[in-house]
Amino acid sequence: MTEGSEADEVRRFWKRLGLPGLVDVHTHFMPERVLHKVWSYFDSLGPLTGGVEWPITYRKEEAERVALIRELGVRRFTAMLYPHKPGMAQWLNSWAVDFAARTPDCLHTSTLFPEAGVEAYVQEALDAGARVFKAHVQVGAYDPASELLDPAWGLLAEAGVPVVMHCGSGPAPGKHTGPEPVGRVLARHPGLRLVVAHMGMPEYEDFLDLAERYREVRLDTTMAFTDFGERFAPFPRRALPRLAGLGDRILLGSDFPNLPYPYVHQLHALERLGMGEEWLRAVCHDNGARLFGL
Repeated sequence: MTEGSEADEVRRFWKRLGLPGLVDVHTHFMPERVLHKVWSYFDSLGPLTGGVEWPITYRKEEAERVALIRELGVRRFTAMLYPHKPGMAQWLNSWAVDFAARTPDCLHTSTLFPEAGVEAYVQEALDAGARVFKAHVQVGAYDPASELLDPAWGLLAEAGVPVVMHCGSGPAPGKHTGPEPVGRVLARHPGLRLVVAHMGMPEYEDFLDLAERYREVRLDTTMAFTDFGERFAPFPRRALPRLAGLGDRILLGSDFPNLPYPYVHQLHALERLGMGEEWLRAVCHDNGARLFGL
């Protein structure tokens, strides 16, 4: 499928639903040299890919990627960026301020790491206008319930700023992945607007439990239900009624540009769940628009 024809197909999808476009809460923009290192990691079939071949579908320069996501009709997207060591998060946040300023349709995204000074730079990011944070428990190899992060979670809960957290154990488990550490965070901060990335893959039902227990917990669809995701972490069919019941808290996520298939496939994967057009409209646009006050 050529990019032009794919963009046409994506636009037909959301126009058929009567939407003005898409809101995608899980897309990656970061400093080019960092992103290229991420791509190199995916190319290496390392542990975080579960040893699965992972071709990068949209391996393009930043300006081309921004132009393409706009051509697809994505009204708002994010710059999911994340540190893997101390001292990196504040530098990434500085880059994100500039990216948000020159890319107004990208929701200003920041990140954090359990380290001295995290509370101060999270407050600095909020003061600079951050609209969403990214936490990557698997890559960062940290416990989200660390006491170092506790004041930061409190700031974010009070500010009502969502946190998209990769905390499930897919595609490969980490030392602190899974629902238990996240449950400890939510017990202390029940109002935290947590968006569980990848639907919590593969611990889908455990993270549905948390969403049913905590009103501000949401889940993004990134890679879930796709042919690729179903190969190593199939979503349990018995949980589909629960997915329908949480229809106001499921958000479209794609992993653009790092997804190993065309963008439109995530949309088709959602459609074939058979949840109906009202559910699709909510997931693909309305829930995200409401969360971010669009």
